[in-house]
Amino acid sequence: MTKFLKKAAPKFRQASNGVEDTVRKMLADIAENRDDAVRRYAATLDKWERPDFRVSKDAFREASSRLPESFKEDFDFAYRMVTEFAKRQRDSMSEFESEIEPGIVLGQKLIPVTSAGCYIPGGKYPLISAAIMSIATARVAGVENVIACAPPRDKDGMFAPQIYALHKAGADEVFVLGGVQALGAMAYGCLGMPAVDIITGPGNAFVAEAKRQLFGQVGIDLLAGPTEIMVIADETADPALVATDLLGQAEHGPDSPAWLITTSEEIGAAVIREVERQLETLPTAAVASLAWRDHGEVAVVADFDEAIALSDVYAPEHLEVMTADNAYFLKKLRNYGSLFVGEESTVAYGDKGVGTNHTLPTAGAARYTGGLWVGKFIKTVTYQRLSAEASGRIAPIMGRLCHMEGMLAHEITADVRLKRYAA
Repeated sequence: MTKFLKKAAPKFRQASNGVEDTVRKMLADIAENRDDAVRRYAATLDKWERPDFRVSKDAFREASSRLPESFKEDFDFAYRMVTEFAKRQRDSMSEFESEIEPGIVLGQKLIPVTSAGCYIPGGKYPLISAAIMSIATARVAGVENVIACAPPRDKDGMFAPQIYALHKAGADEVFVLGGVQALGAMAYGCLGMPAVDIITGPGNAFVAEAKRQLFGQVGIDLLAGPTEIMVIADETADPALVATDLLGQAEHGPDSPAWLITTSEEIGAAVIREVERQLETLPTAAVASLAWRDHGEVAVVADFDEAIALSDVYAPEHLEVMTADNAYFLKKLRNYGSLFVGEESTVAYGDKGVGTNHTLPTAGAARYTGGLWVGKFIKTVTYQRLSAEASGRIAPIMGRLCHMEGMLAHEITADVRLKRYAA
């Protein structure tokens, strides 16, 4: 029986009609009025009124000259880790061709999408590693053309480390453009951009809604909400470390859940005390304290299996395991975006560049999907090739199935092959 030492208030679906309607009107405006609409929204929402949106190579070189070498070395490390992992993911995928029955050859091909649009947010936290996660992964997949957008930091343009990151990660073109207008521009091909095949990247509620409404016009990576962290801990865990990791994600925003499942009530109580103690000196306590107050939970369970069952119900975006038998959890857990096994690893490593992708499912979506990976940019397509003998042999079978469904024109396509190829 689960006992909650701390429980968040029940979640109610927030009314989102205002967001939906606003985004729908903006996207319709962009689809119809194209560059004029994008420029209008950029001026109003991004405070960007310059005629040029494309970030030049000179701007990249200027930004690069102002950044410390230590940052560039750190970026190179994260880039190398993410791309090497993505390459290994790509290598795990395979094309094949097999003669299933005599004369019936079926095959699978892996074809990268032609173009990708990568959105990098630049609000409260202008993300840098997100450029690697989207752009570099698309490059490893073999995408021919990658467009990147990020909003201006101020009147002078984009955050300099983001300019550097977007170019170094491999974007063909970079645009100073944020929010819904950025996604609309990439989807419809505005401001000189080619219309892309898929859009990826995190963002606020308006960005998420734009991705939802654009799906079908373009592909998307996934719909992500407020970031989440869950820690599973037993009596061997360090309460101070658990609290640190919970608060590490809570600083994302006041709506970011931080959950603990533990087999030890003593550890659960100690973590609660540690969170309150650390909040007294945490630099981002103004945000993290609200997330913990409104969305923090501490659940005490009887054993490891109950912990696994409860975690799988939550299906958290980020899941850390700090127990005496972490391998058991790695083997048994089913629903999570990314798993951090043992106290030596932490969500921040995954967020910034240990190698695994940080664009992950939230709000329970880990029940049915994983996060962004190299395969998201690759289409798995199939083909068939038959000998004349095989075509004539299966024609009557296929024809009868067509007839049973009432699809008589389909049946005729099989019948003509029966007449042509039957022995």
